[in-house]
Amino acid sequence: MVSLGRQIAKFRKKRGLKQEELAEMVSLSTSYISAIERGVKNPTLENFIAIANVLKASSDELLGEELDVRFDIHMTQLGALMENLDDREKERILHVVAVMIADAGK
Repeated sequence: MVSLGRQIAKFRKKRGLKQEELAEMVSLSTSYISAIERGVKNPTLENFIAIANVLKASSDELLGEELDVRFDIHMTQLGALMENLDDREKERILHVVAVMIADAGK
């Protein structure tokens, strides 16, 4: 599984940027960028978005397999659970999930 830090380093190098340059562009310290790339620290959501924007990379690309594998497994499980439901029941479940996600973000 590819780590977030390694993906950030890969995209940074692909864009021809040094750690110092990336750090300056996202208003972070070089040591913090280094720690992220080494997997010692994880960026906050705000910093992750800033880094992704500068690197012109999607969150999927940076999260790589970490996101893809887990997401695919969960979607497969959810699909199997909902497979025999009618459209009305699926809509109700979608509504409940949306409310739960909204509440989780509070």
